Amino acid sequence: MPTARRIAHEFLERRGLTTIFGNPGSNELPFLAELPDSFRYVLGLHEGVVVGMADGYAQATGRPVLVNLHAAAGSGNAMGALTNAVYSRSPLVLTAGQQVRPAMGMEAMLSNVDATQLMRPLAGWAGEPSCAADVPRSLAQAVFEAELRRCPTYLSVPYDDWSAELDANAAATLDREVRRGLTPSEDQLNDLVEQVRAARNPALVLGGDIDTAGLFDRAVALAEHLELPAWVAPSPFRLPFPNRHRLFRGVLPAGIASISTALAGHDLILVLGAPVFRYHQYVPGRYLPEGSKLVQVTDDAGAAARAPMGEALVADPGVVLEALLARIESRAADAAERFVPNPEPATAKGALHPEQVFAALRDTQPADTTYVVESTSTNSAWWRQMDLRHESSYFFPASGGLGFGLPAAVGMAMGRPDRPVVGVIGDGSANYGITALWTAAHYRVPVTFVILRNGAYGALQWFGTLLGTENVPGTEIPGLDFTRIAEGYGVPATSVTELDDLHAQLKSTSDGPRLIQVDTQLTTPE
Repeated sequence: MPTARRIAHEFLERRGLTTIFGNPGSNELPFLAELPDSFRYVLGLHEGVVVGMADGYAQATGRPVLVNLHAAAGSGNAMGALTNAVYSRSPLVLTAGQQVRPAMGMEAMLSNVDATQLMRPLAGWAGEPSCAADVPRSLAQAVFEAELRRCPTYLSVPYDDWSAELDANAAATLDREVRRGLTPSEDQLNDLVEQVRAARNPALVLGGDIDTAGLFDRAVALAEHLELPAWVAPSPFRLPFPNRHRLFRGVLPAGIASISTALAGHDLILVLGAPVFRYHQYVPGRYLPEGSKLVQVTDDAGAAARAPMGEALVADPGVVLEALLARIESRAADAAERFVPNPEPATAKGALHPEQVFAALRDTQPADTTYVVESTSTNSAWWRQMDLRHESSYFFPASGGLGFGLPAAVGMAMGRPDRPVVGVIGDGSANYGITALWTAAHYRVPVTFVILRNGAYGALQWFGTLLGTENVPGTEIPGLDFTRIAEGYGVPATSVTELDDLHAQLKSTSDGPRLIQVDTQLTTPE
């Protein structure tokens, strides 16, 4: 009779989950035994990095990915990175080894006490099989929950279960299919179409889910078809609209009053594929401008339910996009240029201004480059100087948790090897996921890391000004040399202080990872 391990491996292979990101401990070894040659195990040196790489890989491929963690300690190490995966709605299937069943009750070393509660509320679903015979079904549920709800899931498995021989019923899991459909009714579509058609001055607000769903170009088509000014919802983790398009109005600020001010004058605000809204700085005020109505379309029922204002339709945004394009007459204006030029980059004394770095990236990298960005203090400079016209061009930590950038860039490059990947990382952020450099070197992942070194937690200092708490300790980090750190992990690295040298370095190519450290002036997010 087949073992639980054999059925699990076959199920994962049939579902295409053959790339495993992990850092195993003793409890996980029985699952990894006899792993078929078709599987690829990607080792990370810290569980936070493992989850960050898996998050990048899942966002790049659009498919669930398996993560292999060690019991409670390894799972705990992963939780910081998991916060980003939750808000990017990445379908990660986290598995963790549990002690053998006879030792769990007495809490022997490496027992995962109350395993199903450990990752709550971050994991959308968490389980532990009731017996060895339930292992295949539980694994299938973890995968299907991740797919259907677009969320991380967590499964703890006692390691003696993997070698248990199971009867024919367990193999029934292999042939399962679970599908999802969220098509709005004709009445719902017609009502929305009429609201948009009747609006005097409608505006479009797009979220990262639009890019996740492959609707980047269709969102552009809708904005152009109806001549709609387009904003990106605050705190974006992906870019759903070209940032130099003539209809682009910018990323909405993350304060209540600030958003209301930005959207003033619009009687209808149509939000597609975004929560309403991911506020950050507490700037109290009216949720919406006076005389404005908001309609949110999202396939995330939780986001619809918790919104404080507006009307929500829980549906596939793609279906709604196509209905608006087909059922409302074109309002397109004649425009000589679809895209507007970037302004001249700002300069600085003694170091490069971040705008100069981003302009250099824009001028030297292929147009379809994927950028993984974790430099929060340079947001304003980034949007002024980049010109991103392709889907899947921009990724950012969705919860604001540091440590996403370096590992996500590695996972992104592994998941989408047909596109160049550049990680743009602040010197403060880089330390949280620095061991990702070893994985990049070990697997020869072709990714470029650009480290912006300003010697401070720039965003934190800006927040100190915002909160009236300037000059607090713990916001400066001088003396870091990432070229030496990178070389220790096996990644070729160079340090740049001059613009011509930066251009030369960026124009060069490599068939593996490389790191470029750039000394930059300290700037603020706004």
